[in-house]
Amino acid sequence: MYKVEITGVDTSKLKALSSSEQKILLEKIKAGDMKAREKMINGNLKLVLAVLKKFNNKKEPLDDLFQVGCIGLMKAIDNFDLIHNVKFSTYACPMIIGEIRRYLRDTGAIRVSRNYKDIAYKALAYKEKYMMDNHKEPTLNEISNEIGVDGVDIVMALEAIQDTISMSTPIYDNGGDVIELEDQICDSNNPFESFLKNNMIKEAFSILSQREKTIIYDRYYLDKTQMEIAEELNISQAQVSRLEKNALKEMYDFMK
Repeated sequence: MYKVEITGVDTSKLKALSSSEQKILLEKIKAGDMKAREKMINGNLKLVLAVLKKFNNKKEPLDDLFQVGCIGLMKAIDNFDLIHNVKFSTYACPMIIGEIRRYLRDTGAIRVSRNYKDIAYKALAYKEKYMMDNHKEPTLNEISNEIGVDGVDIVMALEAIQDTISMSTPIYDNGGDVIELEDQICDSNNPFESFLKNNMIKEAFSILSQREKTIIYDRYYLDKTQMEIAEELNISQAQVSRLEKNALKEMYDFMK
């Protein structure tokens, strides 16, 4: 369980409300009892903390996400109707998740046009409502018909608001050899020839073993991926990654 302090209070120590207690409070809230609303909020902060586990790989400060989640919780409390034959938590979780996702999209590293954001928000809002009512995801055609937007535009809008991925993101780690995303991407600029025009780099390249020279040549001149080189040399991709990094380090140390 996350321990998040809000105004000096450790929320991990807060007690949760029973279903019967929540029902009584919700009835009072509908009658305008603000103290009941505050008690309902405090009694469901653990629900917000539980939802945050879905976002534990985000770089946003946990305190910020918690506060945004609380906004979603308050919206759920204000909009919940007792005639719904569902638990409050079942109704509140999608609203808390949606609020956090909207925050993450709005604070993303890449600027997305307002038009695409609006399309994505409408599509996701309908998707959440549809899943709550039907317990399955809607098809693209169903979303398109509901919000009146072409399916291609919906797909592009949803793709546009996806999280960015660092080139240094590890995609393989066996405890020693780490392969990062950039290791899988070819460089079309072919910098190898210009590099070798520098005499110091040429000398550093000359100290490498033949296998290391082959790997560096193939990677930075022929634009091959580590997987392609691994297949040609009949070794693992992890070994290519290690040999490449060792070779670059040798060259760097030689030129220091």
